[in-house]
Amino acid sequence: MRIELEGSLLKFIPENEREKTDLNHLWSIIIGCVSEGKKLVPVGQYVPGMKEVATFNIE
Repeated sequence: MRIELEGSLLKFIPENEREKTDLNHLWSIIIGCVSEGKKLVPVGQYVPGMKEVATFNIE
């Protein structure tokens, strides 16, 4: 998955069929958060080379 930042726009570009499916699922979750007044909140840290996972909680 390629991720691009253009100003305040964050773009996720799937590069294979699995990523397209995963992005569609993520899109559905995020749309649900917006309609329910929820938000994604970062948990912990993302440190390349030490912690290769960026974790978020839905609140």
